[in-house]
Parts: sequence; C-alpha cells; structure tokens
Amino acid sequence: MTTERTARYGGGGAVARGEGAGGAVRGDGAGGAARGEGAAGGARGEGAGAAMRGTGAGVGGGARGEGPGGAARAEGPAGAARGEGVGRAVPGAGLDALDHGILKVLHRDPRAPFAEVAAAVGAHERTVARRLERMTADGRVAFVAALVPEYQHEGVTAEIAVRCAPGRVHEVALTLAALDETRSVEVATGALDVFVELQAAGHDALLTLVDTVIGRLDGVVDIHSAVVLRLLLTASDWAPYDDEPTDVRRHAIEGTALPEPPLVDELDRRLVELLRRDARMSTTRLARELSVGETTARRRLARLTASHVLHLRLHADPAVLGYPVEARFRLGVPHRELNAAIRLLAREPALRHLVVTSGGTSLLGYSSHRDTRDFQEFTARVLARLEGVTSTETALLMRTYKRAGVAAVHG
Repeated sequence: MTTERTARYGGGGAVARGEGAGGAVRGDGAGGAARGEGAAGGARGEGAGAAMRGTGAGVGGGARGEGPGGAARAEGPAGAARGEGVGRAVPGAGLDALDHGILKVLHRDPRAPFAEVAAAVGAHERTVARRLERMTADGRVAFVAALVPEYQHEGVTAEIAVRCAPGRVHEVALTLAALDETRSVEVATGALDVFVELQAAGHDALLTLVDTVIGRLDGVVDIHSAVVLRLLLTASDWAPYDDEPTDVRRHAIEGTALPEPPLVDELDRRLVELLRRDARMSTTRLARELSVGETTARRRLARLTASHVLHLRLHADPAVLGYPVEARFRLGVPHRELNAAIRLLAREPALRHLVVTSGGTSLLGYSSHRDTRDFQEFTARVLARLEGVTSTETALLMRTYKRAGVAAVHG
C-alpha cells in the first residue's frame, strides 16, 4: 500500500507513512515487475525473472532477487530480505505495488487514458491495460457511474434492519440482494439482522416494499426502517490513496452546505447510462451514441463530473485495497450536538459513509480498517470524544452481499 495515514483530515500536520514502494512504480520486462523509490525502500524487478532490488534507505535494508528462482540477498543493516517474483507484494488481495500505482491514478481520475496512467507509474501502456483487465475480470475492481438521487432530492433512501430467524440469514440476504431497489446488503456481528440500504420512488413505494415484499419473505421476523435525511459522505469520499479530503468531505468538516447541483436533463441521463455500461468510454463514442457533437458530449461530461451529483469512480472492496475490517456504527446524538459530531467524524479518513437518519439513532456510519486493532483505536479515539452521545452501537461486517448496487457471488 502506498501510504498508511495516521492523522485526521484537517487536523494540522497530517502524518503519512510510506510503506515499500513510496514513489513512482516502473514495470520492466515481461514479468511486469515494479520499481518504487520511497523512504522505506523501494523494489525493482527487471526481466522475465522479475528480480527485485531495494533501492531505498529503509532500516530493513534493500533486497535483491537474482536468478530465475528470485533468490534474495540482504544489503541493508537489518538482514533478511525476500524475492517475490512479480513486483513487491503489498497488502490487499494479492495486488502488488504496480497494481496499487495504477489504482491510485484511476482512483483520482477513472477516465485517465492508459498513456497518462503509464506515464504516472513508469510502465508500458500495454502493461497497464493488461493489469487493469486482470483486476476487473476477476471482480476485484470495477468502475461505477450513477447519479446520486439524494443530491437531486429524488425519491426516498432508507436504511432497513431485517431481523431473521436462526438459519435463515443467508437465504434472506441473497433474496434482498437480488432486488433492484437495494443498493447495499450486508450481515454484521450482533443480532441476526440483515442490513439493507434501498432506494424507493416515494414513501408509499417504500411502505409497499417493506411490508409487501420484504415483510413477506420466509425467515423474516421483524423489520426496522429509518429514512436518510441527509447524505454526508459516500464511498466516493473515501480516499485510501490520498491525504487530502474530497470537496464533499471538506464541506462536512467545515460544516458548510454543498453547492446546488446542476439541473440534470434527459441528455445527461442518457450520458450517465452510457457511462454506467462503460465508465471509460471515449468521448468520441459517447458523442456518437448520443447523436451529438463531441464538444457537446465533452462539455456535458465535464459539467457533471465537476459536481457531486455524479459518482463516477473506481470501485473496489476495501479488503482489496488492504482494509479488510469494515465496521458499522449507529450513534444517538442530540440535535444540539449533531453538527459538531459530524465535523469531528468527517475528519477521520477511515470513515467512508455517513448519513443522518430519522429515528432515535441519528447518525449511521461505516469505516474501513487494516485490522481489528485499528478499529479499536478508531472507536477509542473518535467515538469516545463525541459530546452528548446518548447511545452507541458498533458491529463488524461479516459478509457483504451487495455493494454499490452490484450483488456479490455467494454459494
């Protein structure tokens, strides 16, 4: 992983620590090896054997792999080193430094041309394309594009807790994940609940969905619903590769309102639908599919992407990026303390989703962590500092059945 941030956004002097390949990454040879030069010692692989050599000044010393077996020799004061074949292994579902370098660029600009990505990571365009194709083919990475209904004041977003009979949680979660209206479905530690975020056309449609559809599923014992009153942070505002907050997060930190979103017409919606099918579709093809001039297509796209109303982003489960522990928390916060709590929470880079809901529990949030100790430190440092909290409920996610509207595959 490129960095591991230990300080809060906007906290003054945020600390970032480089691990492994802290700088540019370069692939040399058929093995797609990587070179990184950071404070902790980079890795360099050359040729089909993907030999590795550490070139940084880290305490652990450099490592050099020589020969077809990738044998390693320690060159620093700390001793042992390891040769690992294709690039340097980093946390996160088998991704190496070059993979993370590519994802870092595409996280900032999902439509960046391969030539631009290749220049940023110091690899060949074909290597970048091949790496990205591999990550998207096996489902670890995807590109998503969607208009955010909460920012457009369209429909109703609801958070639903579905209590299940013992032995029926998995079956109910699979059924809920198959519904078009659900955007996320997960199971966490604690009670036998399946947690669902869904989008309905209105309150009548929400009642019908909750009572007639979900309420009649076999294995459902009870349902608790809450309406999202205010969307504060989404996965688009979780930036594991960056130390600067997004514009939306900055507004939450400062306690200021977001600018009014642009008006979205039918042409905009058709454009977004094309991006939903292929987020990296060329502007030339977008214009052809929309039957408009390329200048018009480019201008429309720029207007939408410059606003918060369009979420066009690289999507990857946090575990893929080295954050396998995901937490869910609900906080009861009095109205007089709500804004202060929001500003404090928004400063935390680990926070990737935050909403204000109806009901006794006013704040619902999700956070991502490297391990359980990181989560424990987060709760002690952040949740314990919130003023006036009347109730706190935390849980760790055990399984995610649907995320960003895409259902996961489970047996």
